[in-house]
Amino acid sequence: MNLRRKTVLILLCYLLYACSVSAQIGGKYAFESSSLPTNARLTALGGSLISIQDDDIALALINPSLHNARASNQLSINHNFHFAGISFGNVTYGTTLDSLGISVHGSIQYVSYGDFDLSDEIGNINGQFSANEVQILIGAAKQLNERIRLGANIKYLSAGYESYGAAALGLDLGLHYQKPGSNVSWGILLRNIGREINPLVDETKSLPFDLQIGYSRKLAHLPFRFSIIGHQLQKWYIRYDDPDFDTSNTLIGETTEISSFNRNLDNLFRHIIVNGEFLIGKSEQFRLRFGYNHLRKRELRTTSFRSLGGFSFGVGFNIKKIKIDYGIGHYHIAGANNHLSLRLDLGRFFDKV
Repeated sequence: MNLRRKTVLILLCYLLYACSVSAQIGGKYAFESSSLPTNARLTALGGSLISIQDDDIALALINPSLHNARASNQLSINHNFHFAGISFGNVTYGTTLDSLGISVHGSIQYVSYGDFDLSDEIGNINGQFSANEVQILIGAAKQLNERIRLGANIKYLSAGYESYGAAALGLDLGLHYQKPGSNVSWGILLRNIGREINPLVDETKSLPFDLQIGYSRKLAHLPFRFSIIGHQLQKWYIRYDDPDFDTSNTLIGETTEISSFNRNLDNLFRHIIVNGEFLIGKSEQFRLRFGYNHLRKRELRTTSFRSLGGFSFGVGFNIKKIKIDYGIGHYHIAGANNHLSLRLDLGRFFDKV
């Protein structure tokens, strides 16, 4: 068995192992921030895009196999204006080592939770403290044959919360499949394999592992590309059966419960993210984006009001040598967060300076 076949076999073994793991999502893992969208494009597309190879280097932070020669010498700067004074972002750079046929990239990501009042047990305020997280990531990707590209990210995560600290090591494994000349592509991602090496408390916790499979198609006669991403596939039933949402009262006061079929159907769609991009212009220099994340919609809904929770929108355009992306993600009736990204092709920039 040659090296290429062995590598694919190892990745598939990880995939089968992950499918057998029983776990719940949310509230049980360390460094939940490692699951956040890495740039404005991902925010606009519902949080994930793992099956498209283009010149966007920031996509390599979610699926490392997406880094290719088109993204070589790209510098990406991203910042998200989150809720309640929270903010996060990253700076990413990638290049290609032609002699080895490997694309390498690196990134520094930060999360700031803002400032908090430092008070004693009876409420006296004695000052302030901050809470922050930092992630350092190094990754690489290599084309195995004309259809398959593999990639991996290794990351070190550290956090400081007042006088407490934590650290963790993580690994992302990704695969991209596309037949030459085809408008269809696939992606497989094992994200956040790892756990704490220095726990915040006595018990070490795992990173928020996420198994994803993505499918993308660009239409032949319309400048539009859509993607369907299955996420949280390591566990089938991820729905919380909340009695406040699973029962309803009729006009005559009778209480009815949601059927088992409807629960399973709702659970199925919680595993799916749907998004699309309109690619406008000869060089696709203007892009309109939208996405829908059913898991986000259902988990953050309220009983009394409807909202745009789960929906996201965005735009991307070029100004000379700079590419600008903006995304807005709606989480809850309380509002949405705004994500801004700048990309610069350093190779073209220095050639013209």
